[in-house]
Amino acid sequence: MRKTVITFGLLSGAVSSLMMLATVPFLDRIGFDHGEILGYTTIVLSCLFVFFGVRSYRENSAGGTLTFGRALGVGLLITLVSCACYVVTWEIIYFKLAPGFADKYAAYTVERVRSSGASAQQIEATARQMQQFKQQYDQPLFNAAITFMEPFPIGFLVALVSAAVLRRNRAQSGAGATTTTA
Repeated sequence: MRKTVITFGLLSGAVSSLMMLATVPFLDRIGFDHGEILGYTTIVLSCLFVFFGVRSYRENSAGGTLTFGRALGVGLLITLVSCACYVVTWEIIYFKLAPGFADKYAAYTVERVRSSGASAQQIEATARQMQQFKQQYDQPLFNAAITFMEPFPIGFLVALVSAAVLRRNRAQSGAGATTTTA
C-alpha cells in the first residue's frame, strides 16, 4: 500500500504544484477571480490520481478485492500526500516567490466590497478584517492550515466516490466482474 500511496500521492501533488508554479509569473494577469477557478480546476484534475491510485491498489496489491473502508483509507492517504505537496509549494510561493500576495488580495477584497455599493462602515470593517487575516496568514503554521483546507475537501470527496465505485468483494472478483455495485 505504501508504494501506491506515495506514487499516486506524489503524482497528484506534482500536478497541483507544477500548475501553481507555472502560474506564478502570471498572477497579476490572471486575477483573483480567474485564479480561483484555475486553481480549483487544477485541484480536481490532480485528484483524479486518487481514483487511479485506489484502482491500482485494488488490482495490483489487493488481489482484485477491496472493501469500502480500505479503499477510502488508500484514497485518503493519497490525498494527504497530495495536500502536503500542495501546502509546501504554496508556502514557497507565498513566502519567497510572491511577496505582497496578501496585500494585493486584501486590496482586491476591499475594492470588491467598495464596488458593490457597501457603506463606509462595511468597507472599513472589511479592511480591518483583511488586515487581521494578513497578520495571521503571514504565520507559516496558520498559512499551512488554511492552505491545506483548499484541496483536502475535494480530495476527500474524490476518495469517498472512488471507494464507493471501486470496492469489490470476493464474489464479484471471483466471478470476473469488472463493474461494482453501489
